[in-house]
Amino acid sequence: MPSMYPSAMEKPPLPGDEDGPGLEESHSTVALMSEGGAESVEAREGGEDRPAWDSKLQYVLAQVGFSVGLGNVWRFPYLCHQNGGGAFMVLYVMLLLVVGVPLFFMELAAGQSIRQGSIGVWKHISPRLAGIGYSSCMVCFFVALYYNVIIAWSLFYLGNSFQYPLPWQHCPVELSSNQTVKECAASSPTSYFWFRKALDISDSLDQSGEFNPIITGCLLAAWAIVCLAMSKGIKSSAKVMYFSSVFPYAVLFCFLIRGLMLDGAIEGITYMFYPKLEIWGEVQVWRQAATQVFFALGLGYGSVIAYSSYNPVHNNCHRDAIMVSTINFMTSVLASLVVFVVLGFRAKNIALECVAVNVGRLMEMAASGLSQQWWPWFNISDPKSIDLQEYRQWYSQYGSLLPNITDCDLEREMNKGVEGTGLAFIAFTEAMALFPASPFWSALFFLMLLNLGLSTMFGTMQGILTPLMDNFRLLGRHKTILTVFSCVLGFLIGLLFTQRSGNYFVTIFDDYSATLPLIIVVIFETVSVAWIYGADRFLDDVAVMLHWRPPVVYKFMWKYVCLLAMVGLLTASVLQIVFKWPTYTAWNHTTGSETSLEYPGWALVMLSVLIVTASLPVPVGYLYYLITQRQDQPEEAGMTEQQRERYSKCYSTEPELSNHLPMLNEAGSRPHSTFLPLGMDHYRPLPQQEDEDEDEEEDTEL
Repeated sequence: MPSMYPSAMEKPPLPGDEDGPGLEESHSTVALMSEGGAESVEAREGGEDRPAWDSKLQYVLAQVGFSVGLGNVWRFPYLCHQNGGGAFMVLYVMLLLVVGVPLFFMELAAGQSIRQGSIGVWKHISPRLAGIGYSSCMVCFFVALYYNVIIAWSLFYLGNSFQYPLPWQHCPVELSSNQTVKECAASSPTSYFWFRKALDISDSLDQSGEFNPIITGCLLAAWAIVCLAMSKGIKSSAKVMYFSSVFPYAVLFCFLIRGLMLDGAIEGITYMFYPKLEIWGEVQVWRQAATQVFFALGLGYGSVIAYSSYNPVHNNCHRDAIMVSTINFMTSVLASLVVFVVLGFRAKNIALECVAVNVGRLMEMAASGLSQQWWPWFNISDPKSIDLQEYRQWYSQYGSLLPNITDCDLEREMNKGVEGTGLAFIAFTEAMALFPASPFWSALFFLMLLNLGLSTMFGTMQGILTPLMDNFRLLGRHKTILTVFSCVLGFLIGLLFTQRSGNYFVTIFDDYSATLPLIIVVIFETVSVAWIYGADRFLDDVAVMLHWRPPVVYKFMWKYVCLLAMVGLLTASVLQIVFKWPTYTAWNHTTGSETSLEYPGWALVMLSVLIVTASLPVPVGYLYYLITQRQDQPEEAGMTEQQRERYSKCYSTEPELSNHLPMLNEAGSRPHSTFLPLGMDHYRPLPQQEDEDEDEEEDTEL
């Protein structure tokens, strides 16, 4: 494993120095580089520079593509829908500024300065918490397993969009009896197509059933796309990002423009933005808003760190943090507008259909002798032409006096909130089936979902591959083999999700494999930077990297606000699991409806194992550190102070840099090499002059 500590110093140009390196670095500048200065593991082994982004645009698209995912389209709108509309947005923005941006900036700065993946970064900052990086890799792997299944579903729907009428537009007919299939008649055409044709789902988690061959083939295709795009690292995946990150925005704007022309669009937007401030008093709403901020930015996955590690050392990561967070939020708002416009159109159609049915019943009653004084539409030829508000006013006066007549409430239809797969594969497909040229809009929508999923999937895989290649030389020398092996392994394990009960396993992984472990990871990340390494020292190192010091408010955000917020989120999440018995939503093919079931005992064990497996590397890494420390104590006891000084001291003759950070050179104290652990667990000789140790490929790791 390559060492995490600097062995040579390579100077960036000072502000205003266009000629580049000239004098020796200050000791703080060592923090901004991984071992071998600004060079990476590849540079020390093969003479090649660490991979880097071709342009700033490429990097921004990669970060935006990773953070803007399916959750922005089908999770954020649902949370707004259920939690007070505009009031939830205000709460979300507040938590984004107070918690999200500071933590996002912290990860960007750590990755860019140390130029390693998540494992190397946290081992570098605090060896006792090296397990943080391994936990991030585990969570990324769990997420990649089920996330690619969603991409496979999108591929399946995309392939079925090139036919007219769309296959989920009408219920199929049984050939033997020439009647509508009972399961479809009891539900809806879109629900039937999703649960029976796409998933062929079982009635419970205990009924696993055989593999779904079509979804298995789509999953293989999804992993093949990921493998090809990741085969050359960021050099290949970044080129795909130009399309996969930009295309969804074009589709969202197309849907927004088309949706605003639909009947019911204004009602949908009004419902979305109408604020219900009373929800701020509910703890559950705060928990959901904080969780959405947490996952929207991709905190804890290690992908943010991995992407930023390929940046130039002096890139303005503070501006990137604000820019990416803003783009992420604006994308969520844009997606919410599209969703509510389309759902408003859908709800209006359902309500008008309800009016037509009830008016038809009234006409039948009139034919049977019902007095026309009860209803004003005795001479209406087209029931669908009746105004919805007019019907509701009539119903409020006479509806309760007549049998089999129901209210047709548009708001009630809007209140039937759907999220996740229910929004994308049922509600949205139902609405698109009503569009003119519906196959075109359907193909456009699922192609957008495909690209949103792929761009996030690339970042997730990068959160796995980059740390492994940075910390294990053998893997670093065989990048393509590692990528192919990871994708093959992901496909084989992913077969679990292509069973008839596969959708239930996706729910388990989505609900439990990432939430608690990632919160734990980010808590330890914050503790590592703010308390163990020191928030002041971290800001000093960032100041050298950026050539200006970030506001001191970040110190208090990291040490207190963010840490307390994450601990509170962890506590609320644990209490929810403890007091609310875990359940899942199953499909009952007899009634054609969804029902809530409790997880069987073996499933509870499985979700517990997922949580423990992803969180275990943190305590295991700490115990390993303690054990190795005890073993190294006898050897360190004989080390003289002069030897210690030679192994850790970094000379600086550059007063200009030293003046930027006076706190690092306090009188009477020996300057420490930043981003180096203060313990005596690792020591190695550092070069005293720039012309020493010309051979960079010699392994000097101790």
